[in-house]
Amino acid sequence: MKDTNEPVEIGGASDKPAAGAEGPEELRRQIEETRSQLGDTVEELAAKADVKGRAKARGAELKGKASDAGHTVQGKAVQAGHVVQEKATEAGHVVQEKATEAGHVVQEKASWAGHAVQERVPQPVRDAATAVVQAGRRNPKPVLIAGAGVVVAAGLLRRRHNGHR
Repeated sequence: MKDTNEPVEIGGASDKPAAGAEGPEELRRQIEETRSQLGDTVEELAAKADVKGRAKARGAELKGKASDAGHTVQGKAVQAGHVVQEKATEAGHVVQEKATEAGHVVQEKASWAGHAVQERVPQPVRDAATAVVQAGRRNPKPVLIAGAGVVVAAGLLRRRHNGHR
């Protein structure tokens, strides 16, 4: 590509030494060649002068690059979302298993200790623990919320039973 600061030469005067035409055919050929060179020069100048067209072309190029970058970021975000979802599911399963184990422990302690445990653990708390274990087997998601409620209720009942308010 030519440098935009170079002077434009018309007629190719620097390409060949000036020579006279040897006849009418040679003169016509030289005129046609000069017209062709002049047409090319005019097209180059018009392209350089078309700032709006060049700006549109550059804008389209940049828009394409930005779109590609956006798609790349979107793809990475989707992948990260899947990873987070998998980790959350795994953590939910672990919590569910631990809550079920805790419910079993409470149930076993209540049955092993017999009457002594019945005096120390109020019946509503034992019933709630049994309900949590059974609900955990059927529908594990609400168990976490219900389990938290049971813990709070047990704490309140224990304080009330011991004379604290």
